[in-house]
Amino acid sequence: QVQLVESGGGLVQAGGSLRLSCAASGSIVSIIAGAWYRQAPGKQRELVAGITSDGNTDYAYSVKGRFTIARDNAKNTVYLQMNSLKPEDTAVYYCNVQIQRPFLSRDYWGQGTQVTVSS
Repeated sequence: QVQLVESGGGLVQAGGSLRLSCAASGSIVSIIAGAWYRQAPGKQRELVAGITSDGNTDYAYSVKGRFTIARDNAKNTVYLQMNSLKPEDTAVYYCNVQIQRPFLSRDYWGQGTQVTVSS
């Protein structure tokens, strides 16, 4: 079994920062790739940032220069550092991680964490 636990969401004023964490535990060989998505009320879930197995990253245009995705392979954790937050960043943030288990690999979703940015 694999468990994926997100943390780090909360309420912050515009211009502030938050760091989200997505920690995987259980029967894991390694994290292959990771990504963060977000979903605001009444909107579709959108890709915010992604990181590949060799550390390459990509970002949605709306967060480029403000958000940074990173990974700690030793801790099986993917992070999203969010700076200069804006009210339009308010959403539930979900991590999606591709995990290599002993005999197979598959995607897992975190439970979601609420980020609220006040103006």
